[in-house]
Amino acid sequence: MLLQPLWTFMLGHSSLLQSPVFPIFISLGVYLSCCLPFLLLDLLSCRWALVRRYKLQPQSSFSWTLVWNCLALTLYNHLVFIFPLTVMHWYLRPVHLPEEGPSLPHLLAQVLVCLLLFDFQSFIWHLLHHRVPWLYRTFHKVHHTYSYTSSLTTEYSGAWETLSLGFFAAVNPVLLGCHPLTELAFFILNIWLSVEDHCGYDLPCSTHHLVPFGLYGGARHHDLHHLKSTCNYAPYFTHWDRLAGTLSTQD
Repeated sequence: MLLQPLWTFMLGHSSLLQSPVFPIFISLGVYLSCCLPFLLLDLLSCRWALVRRYKLQPQSSFSWTLVWNCLALTLYNHLVFIFPLTVMHWYLRPVHLPEEGPSLPHLLAQVLVCLLLFDFQSFIWHLLHHRVPWLYRTFHKVHHTYSYTSSLTTEYSGAWETLSLGFFAAVNPVLLGCHPLTELAFFILNIWLSVEDHCGYDLPCSTHHLVPFGLYGGARHHDLHHLKSTCNYAPYFTHWDRLAGTLSTQD
């Protein structure tokens, strides 16, 4: 199997994989690593028109205040809410690491199913938290503090939103009985796509340019949501917004 050498290598670090701090280390490490390229673009866009031409909202400017506010809230949510829950999960459900790795087709299929499930769950959650005023004011309004998107605003949200969406991402691989490597692959991909959604750039290599037939919304799709707040509730794909009549593709 193509993935067996990789999985065998990872098993050699099983103590790290089974550590209660591994999930939060990976969560923060992957998230900040995904944000870094777009933060560099933000800095470059202040000086280079070549970069600025790809910005979805060219009038928006780089702000260190935004950076520190977003980082502070992200770290706070991880340390105060996510870490204790991770330790509790580690205690109640110890990580089991099988000897065999998954096959590549099986990994890819399950990652896609996890992504589709998460997209549906997030769409319903998001739609409800916009259509019910109390839910919006109490829980979701924090995420809309900024009307323009920037990579670090991906996780600029309150505890309820962070934990709700984190629960969807964590429970789907469990429901499908995914291999730990599949679970990790989905986890990393999900973070990348979330950051790309909020990056604020319509780059030629963006995911929505790679997926045909307008099936995937991407950064432009989500940026319109932050501008209007009345459309594009699904995080990734466009089919749920099409069916609900909430899809918007125009500024």
